[in-house]
Amino acid sequence: MSLRIVVTVKYVPDATGDRHFADDLTVDRDDVDGLLSELDEYAVEQALQIAEEADDAEITVLTVGPEDAKDALRKALSMGADKAVHVEDDDLHGTDAIGTSLVLAKAIEKAGYDLVISGMASTDGTMGVVPALLAERLGVPQVTLLSEVSVEDGVVKGRRDGDTASEQLEASLPAVVSVTDQSGEARYPSFKGIMAAKKKPVESWDLSDLDLEAEEVGLEGAYTTVDAAAERPARTAGTIVKDEGEGGKQLAEFLAGQKFI
Repeated sequence: MSLRIVVTVKYVPDATGDRHFADDLTVDRDDVDGLLSELDEYAVEQALQIAEEADDAEITVLTVGPEDAKDALRKALSMGADKAVHVEDDDLHGTDAIGTSLVLAKAIEKAGYDLVISGMASTDGTMGVVPALLAERLGVPQVTLLSEVSVEDGVVKGRRDGDTASEQLEASLPAVVSVTDQSGEARYPSFKGIMAAKKKPVESWDLSDLDLEAEEVGLEGAYTTVDAAAERPARTAGTIVKDEGEGGKQLAEFLAGQKFI
């Protein structure tokens, strides 16, 4: 029986762009270029490696987001994933992590799965809680923050590296795992992969396809809200110490004044 792998990915604003909040205090995604979250590329890579070791496997990449989020799916497909699912609905605007986990769980159940792989966090929200929320909603084990992951005989195994120790973990399938940026460099899409991605199936679902109501998601259904936001102050010019024989003394006085020494 084919191993069904679902990789959850997110279309995020480019971290090098001018990111800011919209008038409703949600992230403004219209005025900045977006891309597949770098941390999710590691999840795609691990799914591909697991599939290469399996006798038979199929990888579905899943995202929740606006029309442009298809670009994230195409990137994952060009890396080697087999098919994609895009959940798009105007009522999803403003959905928080808890609401996102609900939508993802419904979509994963509809798609069918044995193993769900996520990145350790998104590069915009950086909350890192969705994999655990997903596991709870799906009622399956979670093995999170893995630096190494493999699947054998219906069991997913991995290594979690901490500050002072490493743990060897395992769980029976079906399960949810998340991988860190230490799990292995993600491959670059080849020209052949990019061309092949254009022919791979991308299904589009909305809330009605998942038996969800608008009030369960979006700003109205969010458990968390942003009360206020302000732009970070512009960086001020630094203090320049000219060494004319007293440079070391001036530097020491500056550090002492800042209570660094």
